[in-house]
Amino acid sequence: MVEPFIENLEEAEKTIRIADHMIYVTYPLIKDKNLLLKILIETKKGITECINSILQYEYFYKRINLRNDPKENFKIFEDKCSERYDITKDEIKLILELFELAKKHKESPFEFAKGEKVVIFTENSKTITVTIEKIKIFLEVAKKIIKKTKLKLQKT
Repeated sequence: MVEPFIENLEEAEKTIRIADHMIYVTYPLIKDKNLLLKILIETKKGITECINSILQYEYFYKRINLRNDPKENFKIFEDKCSERYDITKDEIKLILELFELAKKHKESPFEFAKGEKVVIFTENSKTITVTIEKIKIFLEVAKKIIKKTKLKLQKT
């Protein structure tokens, strides 16, 4: 039987590979704003699966206790796990920025494409611009975190 943390890590890897293919192969051919948003969401999903893998692994070895609240669990990840996996403060900031963008996208009443950017309107009529370059940065962070996690799990 495969442990849940291994399954989550494999799923995270698969999700990020798909997002990578979409941004570097599919998007240049299609240039659809919905695809950019899909890549953003897939990247968030991949990072979330990787964080869940780390949390489950640490819980399995009784280094942490988990909560029912995802925000509390993220705080546990940030405070007690990230350093062990060599995840930097800058990477944590980018993860939080990605999560916030995904949340704003989900809550947005209106979005439109402008060149290689997507403009998201928030409920209070502010705009957030998401560029393809920013999405690539999120994707690279996701790849790094998955790689660091795999290395750590292989050592134990």
